[in-house]
This record gives sequence, C-alpha cells and structure tokens, in this order.
Amino acid sequence: MKLGGRSARWLVAGIGLIPFAALCVAAATGSLGADPPEKILHETGEWALRTLILSLAITPVRRWTGLSGLAPHRRTFGLLAYFYASLHFSSYLVFDLGLDWGELGHSIAERPYITVGFATWLMLTPLALTSTRRAIRRWGRRWTVLHRLAYGAVCGAVIHFLWSVKADPTEPLIYGGLAALLLAARWRPRRRNRTGRKNKTCATLRRPSRDPGQDPA
Repeated sequence: MKLGGRSARWLVAGIGLIPFAALCVAAATGSLGADPPEKILHETGEWALRTLILSLAITPVRRWTGLSGLAPHRRTFGLLAYFYASLHFSSYLVFDLGLDWGELGHSIAERPYITVGFATWLMLTPLALTSTRRAIRRWGRRWTVLHRLAYGAVCGAVIHFLWSVKADPTEPLIYGGLAALLLAARWRPRRRNRTGRKNKTCATLRRPSRDPGQDPA
C-alpha cells in the first residue's frame, strides 16, 4: 500500500470516522451519559479541532521526514475537520436552539464564542467545497491563497473552545499551543527563503563584472 495512494487515503478516512461511529453506537445504546446533547457537542467540536490540527501538521511533518506521500492526507484531514465542524454546528442548532434560526442570529450577534465558532465554520466551508482536483486546476494560485483560511480557522477553533469552557482551560490551551507550533513551523522556512533570496541578490550586485574577453579563472 502506497503512503499516499487511494487505499491509504480511504484507510485514513475510515479511521477518522471511528469517533463518529462510536457516537452513533453510544446514542443508539443510550450510553452518552447524563447530558447526551452536551456530550455530542463536545465530542464533535473536539474532533473538528483535532483533525484540523492534523491537516496543518502534514506539511511540517512531510518536510522534516521527506515523506512526500503524506501530502494527499492533508485534504483527507481537512474534509474530516469540516465534517465534524458541521456536525458540531448542526448539533448546536438542533439541541440548543431547536432549529430556531432567529435565535441563531441572536446568538451569533450577542455571544462572542458563538460568533467566533460560526466564523470558523464559514472559513472551513469554501475550503471543503474547493478541495477537488478540478478546483485546484481551475483556481491555480488563487486556490493556494484561499486555502490559507485554514490558518485563521484553526485560530478561531481554539478561541471558540477556550471561550466556551466553563472550568479548566488547560485542554484548549494545549490545542492552542500545538496550533501555534505548527503555524510557526510552516512560516519559518518562508522567511528563511526570502532572506536567502535577498542575500543572493545582494551578492550578485556586489560581484565585479568580468571582461568578456577574459578567460574564466
């Protein structure tokens, strides 16, 4: 099985759906605990954040290990993140708001953690819709620019989690630390490359011109 082959991608997707299957089994058997809606909200939200962080981890890990076959799994984890984020949003809309769209608008406007969470889901939506090879070819460089929304989405997800907890903030802070490390790992090489190009340009400008008729040393 190739690391980035279709079978490997399906395997990763299947593993990523295990938490969803576990939730379905728990709901069917009545083992979601004392507050089933809260359990579903927490699990779907946390798995959305976990898979989003995993999608951001692919590029640094691929760079450090040289395993180019990891690249296709970035899209798999990104789609899993959107899947769980959509479940999280739908669960809130159904269980907390009773499908009251007017109350949803009020919550988005009046409750900061809902505002950030909804904005995060909106950022993930175009990423999921443009994750196909056809979209990549059609959008070209604009696709790369658009998919930088993932950086804002992971920051928004961490803030949403942090603001929604009512007790110990340790867990969202841990996720925030991981996200910060991954974002730093992605940006440092870019800064180094720009510096390298600048130094190379300066060295070229300082290099004395050689007489066209002179033989190379």
